[in-house]
Amino acid sequence: MLLTLLTLLGAAILFVDGRLRSDIVALTALLVLTMGGVLTVPEALSGFSNSIVIMMVGLFVVGGAVFRTGLAKMISARMMRLAGDSPTRMYFLVMGVTALIGGFVSNTGTVALMMPIVVSMCASAGVPASRLLMPLAFASSMGGMLTLIGTPPNLVVAEIWEEGGNTPLGFFGFAPAGLVCLVAGTLLLLPLVRRFLGRGASASGASEKGKSLGQLVKEYGLTADMHVLEVGRHSRLAGRTLAQADLGKRFDVDVIEVRRGGGRHGLLKNISQESAGPDTRLRPGDLLYARGSEENVARMALECVLGRPEGDVRSGDMRFYDVGIAEIVLMPSSSVAGRTVASLGFRKQFRVNVVGVRRGKRILRSDLGDLTLHSGDVLLVQGAWDAIAALGQHPDAWVVLGSPMERADGVTFDYKAPLAALIMLLMVCAMVFDFIPIPPVVAVLGAAVLTVLTGCFRNVEAAYRTINWESVVLIAAMMPMSFALEKTGTTELVSRTLVQWLGDAGPMALMAGIYLTTAILTMFISNTATAVLVAPIAMSSAMAVGVSPLPFLMAVTFAASMCFASPFSTPPNALVMPAAPYRFMDYIRVGLPLQLAIGVIMVLVLPLIYPF
Repeated sequence: MLLTLLTLLGAAILFVDGRLRSDIVALTALLVLTMGGVLTVPEALSGFSNSIVIMMVGLFVVGGAVFRTGLAKMISARMMRLAGDSPTRMYFLVMGVTALIGGFVSNTGTVALMMPIVVSMCASAGVPASRLLMPLAFASSMGGMLTLIGTPPNLVVAEIWEEGGNTPLGFFGFAPAGLVCLVAGTLLLLPLVRRFLGRGASASGASEKGKSLGQLVKEYGLTADMHVLEVGRHSRLAGRTLAQADLGKRFDVDVIEVRRGGGRHGLLKNISQESAGPDTRLRPGDLLYARGSEENVARMALECVLGRPEGDVRSGDMRFYDVGIAEIVLMPSSSVAGRTVASLGFRKQFRVNVVGVRRGKRILRSDLGDLTLHSGDVLLVQGAWDAIAALGQHPDAWVVLGSPMERADGVTFDYKAPLAALIMLLMVCAMVFDFIPIPPVVAVLGAAVLTVLTGCFRNVEAAYRTINWESVVLIAAMMPMSFALEKTGTTELVSRTLVQWLGDAGPMALMAGIYLTTAILTMFISNTATAVLVAPIAMSSAMAVGVSPLPFLMAVTFAASMCFASPFSTPPNALVMPAAPYRFMDYIRVGLPLQLAIGVIMVLVLPLIYPF
């Protein structure tokens, strides 16, 4: 018992100190208890196979798909219209929407789905993400108290209540007290958020590296002479390569991109882009993105029987799904200085097009093939993202500005947004409705796999990069702590001692003691494990003093779920920690006062709603 208590105390001190990453602290504590013989190896590793941890991994991927497809931005834009430009209205809107969803979906799933939406809202409004992410996590826990299925501790106490021969609790049996908790928590949290969160932080939580793609398009004026033409079934270009068409010499028009699939609509709509090269073979339905004067483009369209697309595809419509742009700077000793762009064969050798050159303050876009390059010139190149990234293998000639693959990961596949929404909706339905015979963890993993298979991510690696392993390892390493506390008798000793001390002080004092014990234990082990351990003790304690066990059981579930003073007490708290990012002390400053205030309120209110 002593080793367990000292290990948890040391871990708590290191969490507060913050100089070591939280997941490393949790793993170290787990190793100490394992090597000390308190935990067996299977017990120590049980957290990594826990369904909640596996769900967290899958939900990170689903949340990443919601963000990568632009669905988060679309939803956040609608929420922004309701909130206006008021951070306070944004706060209440996020709290209300999150709590409503949290009543029917697991709090972990609620946070994973809402987090990219909230981050997008904050970026659009210029509000630090840290201002709303912690309230998001807390609101999901409060919302879980509105229904029977909102959070696992509710199910635990409902089962123990029913096993005692009592009438089963209804689906909204927790709602009266849950509404009091939600209203009080929302009002109490607002001044704490204003006082402690988001001060001095950037709106996005991180500074953007280099120029954005939109800034590059605007700076180089790429859309000024851009035209979009469609290869019809009877076009003279259908079936020919660009080298065979020789459009540059014939019409002085430069085709830089070929886009396919843009005309198809529906959930399975797919768009592919290809950087135009000599071997690019044109097919009916292809969209050609060409640069040239209006007169030359019109002449080419007439002679080659090319159409002008209508609808959502317009002249100057720039997208960067498969094809991107980036700047490269020629080195002072570069071997390419003094040579023309055409002689370097960028298209053939590097699979990229040079679409602009910045020389000092001048931007050059015309007749680039004949331009002689100087050291210090900045070339804007366009091509497949991997081809742009490969340019970094020639540091003696040039330097690629920014990180092309990071920019590629940031591109939204907006045409996949309806598909991502459908996948998310199916996942939520499978988790909410009992008549669908799919376990929640399977529903989440299935949704994650579907987002990858249907192309909501650029590739599998991009999906893996959305997973925050620090949060996953933190929760997985802390879950086995319940075994240590239970095996050493620490939990039972604390609970029974408290009952012995307060049993003669009346049911109100005893219930307050049960609430406090549960709240303290939940800071170190999961809320579900705490409810399993304390609920039977609460039941027997109430019966021993001759009062109804219902308010005692309600005290257990509220205390277990309303744990805000620690980032690892509930998965939602851990999910938002690295996204803001927060430190352990942020939870102490904001979560501890809120947890204490709600505890006092619930101890006073529960006997009024569920009499002794």
